[in-house]
Amino acid sequence: MAQAGNARAGGAQAGGAQAVRSLERAFELLEHLADAGGEMALSELTEVSGLPMPTIYRLMRTLVNRGYVRQEPSKRYALGPRLIRLGEGASRLLGTWARPVLARLVDEVGETANMAVLEGDEVVYVAQAPSRHSMRMFTEVGRRVQPHCTGVGKALLSLLPEPTVRDILARTGMAAQTPRTITDADALVAELARVRERGYAVDDEEQEVGVRCVAVPLPGAPTLTAISVSGPSARLTAEAVTDIVPVMRAAAERFIRELTPS
Repeated sequence: MAQAGNARAGGAQAGGAQAVRSLERAFELLEHLADAGGEMALSELTEVSGLPMPTIYRLMRTLVNRGYVRQEPSKRYALGPRLIRLGEGASRLLGTWARPVLARLVDEVGETANMAVLEGDEVVYVAQAPSRHSMRMFTEVGRRVQPHCTGVGKALLSLLPEPTVRDILARTGMAAQTPRTITDADALVAELARVRERGYAVDDEEQEVGVRCVAVPLPGAPTLTAISVSGPSARLTAEAVTDIVPVMRAAAERFIRELTPS
């Protein structure tokens, strides 16, 4: 009887392990869909995942039934509407998780620190830690701005391929916020190439006269994310930017490590 009980326990453990593996595979398929722009054919999922087509089909049918995936009339699979609620909740938490990292960054550099993400064609600020200077920069959390004229916007755009960048700029336009705003798509594309090369972006009074901002992207983040430091141009000089960038990179790496499961 004891042996039979052990056998049943072992079977339950094996079944539990199999169920977890199925869950891992389902999440991997969702990530493949996201990486491909949100939509893929069954054959494409088979190719990128390496899983047998019947396995993928069963997993996708389950996700479709739960609303996390939808099947288009073309039979291609697309990310489903039920993911929106999960994503919105996680985006709100991203700012909460970022605050300690931003507060430490403020302690190290002395200027206001921000975190922003790209939502659709807009930059959205999700967290901020203010400078302790009496004259300091303030950006309301939740504020939406166009990406072409901000440090975080340029850092975020630098993570995208050029055709996608040009599509965004065509939809949003490139309004001049100050006389220094880049309003030509070719000029901005060239600037983004420099951002990728040096690893950081600068808003040199392009969003607001008298304000300079330096931003670094977070390539390992779960969504397109960047952090920035902003302050009066008189304090945030070119020399100060050179000193601040390594500190910002260290903060970005620290945040990604905290987000990534061990």
